[in-house]
Amino acid sequence: MDNPLIFGFALVAIDVAVWRSAVPRNEVARLLTRLCIYGALSALLFSSGLSPFSQPPFEGSRALHVAGAVLEIIWWLTGARLLSIVLDTLFLPETWRRQRLFEDVFGAVAFLAAMVASLAFVLELPVRGLVATSGALAIVLGLAIQSTLSDVFAGIVINTTEPYEVGNWVSIDGVEGKVLEMNWRATHLLTGQGDVIIVPNAVAAKAKITNSSRPAALHGLTITLEITPEARPGVVLDALRLALEGVRAVLADPAPSVLVKGAGVQSLSYEVTAFVDDMGKKAAVSNELYDLCYRHLAAAGVDLRAGDSRPRDPAEGSGDGRIDVLRRVQLFAALPLAELARLAQALSCHAYEAGEVLITAGSVSDALMIVDSGVLSAVASKGAEQIEVARFGPGETCGEDGLLADLAARVTVTALTNGVIYRAKKDALTPLFKNYPHIVQSMCGLLSRRQQTLDRMGTSKPAAQSEESFFQWLIDRVRELHDLTF
Repeated sequence: MDNPLIFGFALVAIDVAVWRSAVPRNEVARLLTRLCIYGALSALLFSSGLSPFSQPPFEGSRALHVAGAVLEIIWWLTGARLLSIVLDTLFLPETWRRQRLFEDVFGAVAFLAAMVASLAFVLELPVRGLVATSGALAIVLGLAIQSTLSDVFAGIVINTTEPYEVGNWVSIDGVEGKVLEMNWRATHLLTGQGDVIIVPNAVAAKAKITNSSRPAALHGLTITLEITPEARPGVVLDALRLALEGVRAVLADPAPSVLVKGAGVQSLSYEVTAFVDDMGKKAAVSNELYDLCYRHLAAAGVDLRAGDSRPRDPAEGSGDGRIDVLRRVQLFAALPLAELARLAQALSCHAYEAGEVLITAGSVSDALMIVDSGVLSAVASKGAEQIEVARFGPGETCGEDGLLADLAARVTVTALTNGVIYRAKKDALTPLFKNYPHIVQSMCGLLSRRQQTLDRMGTSKPAAQSEESFFQWLIDRVRELHDLTF
């Protein structure tokens, strides 16, 4: 060609335009386009005598000589860059690509090699002398940045062994968080408090690492309870096992466990371990498990307060024991003792066995059922599919739909374990509704939320009510059935 420098710089400009504009959008297609441009530049240089392995053949013109040298140096640097991109795009695993460490390190090495080659071939400088001179400088720099180099090499080890990756929830040297970024120097963690903590790779490589995201669908949680030693361990263990049964999110495999962790003068330590399939569920399940442990222990006559526990006597009468049952129900907890005593006399006790059906879908319940002990399961039908929607434990109630509004039940309630329930008929609750309207509103709110949950699942809805809200419809229905005037 008559003007190889003009065409050469034109090809360089096209390559820069492709790189900066990210056209084409596909990464591999863009890389192939740049490789084609680089091949055309190489062919142009070698065919016109501008070999990157020698000085430009323009000894008579200093300007042309400098321009040719610049173009040859650009050839070396572009080749180094494309080599690192080819390695990153076509050969590195996806996880390594997201972390960018290998691309950065290999790119730095490739650019250093390209610079040395440019000095040796294009500028014909004495590279051996330069390397020898730079050796002392390299030693000084190495000593100055030894901690940084330690982080780089530790990062290479971490990326090679892959103890964690971006998006994992890990604990490194006692610091727990979600991995946001892994680079050549450090790992960035997002903690549960929303803070970003930077852990140097050298620290991470030496520390004990707990990766809560592996295996992906299995995450363990453990809670510890201190119980007074007066409580019989067998009673406590049974109550804690029932608490585990009451949490739907707990996985059956691996099986949850309960054990006596240790014994002391003031208390016995019990450890409850369970597993969930999502890291995001751990906090909610832990809170629910604490609440259920408290309620099942209370139902078994075990109080968490030291020195106040006593196993319940099976022969205990229905007086104070039934009042305790009512007090465990949030709806009735604030009622005066006289009101609780009156309602307790109207309760009837029923023992049930595992597998027994207490409420059948489509039936109309005539009483409020209060769980004293054991675990109940509510299952709804969605076409041919049976879906568990809730579990009930001590202090929880069911049967409000029929009692409040003569509505047919939309779920089948079955006993998962042996236990005891108390039933309160309409006649016993009507005086309570008249004297304490807030109880009616609370029960209607609870039933309304349960109905909304079933609606979202797509199960069939109850008999049509007016266009007003279901909650208001319930309130009006309760007034009609129980002859209320508020």
